[in-house]
Amino acid sequence: MRPFLTPNYMIGTAIYWCLIKLYKFAILVASAFNSKAKLWLKGREKLFDHIQLQINNSNEKRIWFHCASLGEFEQARPVIEAFKEKFPQYKIILTFFSPSGYEVRKNYNLADWVFYLPLDTPRNARRLVDLFNPTIALFAKYDLWYFILRQLHRRQVKIVLFSAIFRQEQLFFNKIIGLWYKRLLFFFDKIFVQDKNSYYLLRNIGIKDVDIAGDTRFDRVVKIAQKFTPLPHIEPYITDKTIVAGSTWEEDDKILAQYINGNPAATLVIAPHEVTHKSLHRLTKLFKGKYALYTDLAQGKKPSTKPQVIIINTIGLLSKLYHYATITYVGGGFGHGIHNLLEAVVYGKPVIFGPNHSKFKEAIDLIDIEVGFCIKNFDEAKKVLDTLLNDGQTLKELSHRALRYIYNNTGATDKILNWIERNI
Repeated sequence: MRPFLTPNYMIGTAIYWCLIKLYKFAILVASAFNSKAKLWLKGREKLFDHIQLQINNSNEKRIWFHCASLGEFEQARPVIEAFKEKFPQYKIILTFFSPSGYEVRKNYNLADWVFYLPLDTPRNARRLVDLFNPTIALFAKYDLWYFILRQLHRRQVKIVLFSAIFRQEQLFFNKIIGLWYKRLLFFFDKIFVQDKNSYYLLRNIGIKDVDIAGDTRFDRVVKIAQKFTPLPHIEPYITDKTIVAGSTWEEDDKILAQYINGNPAATLVIAPHEVTHKSLHRLTKLFKGKYALYTDLAQGKKPSTKPQVIIINTIGLLSKLYHYATITYVGGGFGHGIHNLLEAVVYGKPVIFGPNHSKFKEAIDLIDIEVGFCIKNFDEAKKVLDTLLNDGQTLKELSHRALRYIYNNTGATDKILNWIERNI
């Protein structure tokens, strides 16, 4: 009996299918009161009709990139860009599972088509692979779906997982559930992982086609930094004690406000994670009388007094803003997890973040080399900020360490592209 048709495996597959159906039911219920769930459903209405209308030339060569959401897209992006440059004859399909990825990148100009990923059922998987008909399929970091992977494998489509990172506590390595779940990994023709720990975890469960390539986001942030262009409306308000805070949430905002309100010599440029009326209203209340809005400055509206805080009330500027920092602060660490630390560190800046960082390799690395600082409350944040803002020599040393860390970890994109070139 083939290993994929053993009774235990078939039972596991049946359970997985039931869980997929339960997931859809949960989304249906949540859509009544959750805007993200509503978008998830709306984006998949008549999805296959939409795909069929868009993709109608069966003679095209196609490559398919899948990302769970926006963070994974940042890992896929350097590979997409490099692939497009080297193989312009290929059409690129880009899919997202989450609305937060699709809605932001649905008009991404290097992809020929951008779609939602349908729910992973046997019928949907067959229809999807029939329509996409890719030469190769690449999955960024994770978001692995059994029926879709099985269909690709059956059609002998090359399947690659890249920028992947694994931890012992994941389902793949569970002694009970892992007996079924780890088989998803055997569908891949190649897995590129970020670190040695991931490499050995996979080798220990029998995965042989695995290499350490690193995280493609390092290549991405270096490219962004090298193409930096100034933000002239910000520059007059930058000092040698400027904190640039990106992707902040409410808990982050409170800590930063408490610090700024007690330190008139410090300045803050803050870009909230969500540029909504609610988040902007919260910030204007926290920094009452001390702030200016970026859009006002960009329109030439000069404040009557020099603001201590610049609130960024637009999107797309964060990767440039970190250039102006003395110290950076990256939000999300008091919630589901920190946002992109590498965007800040690529400019040679130390970075502060909240306690929820254990799943982020770069956070642990940066703490180890004392460029990253984890804080659990205001008192800890104040101690770090007071120390660094008043110690130019230490800042200079940390800058050198940060840049060494970034540039020593580049090159993942080239390794992945070289494999694609040999196997496409």
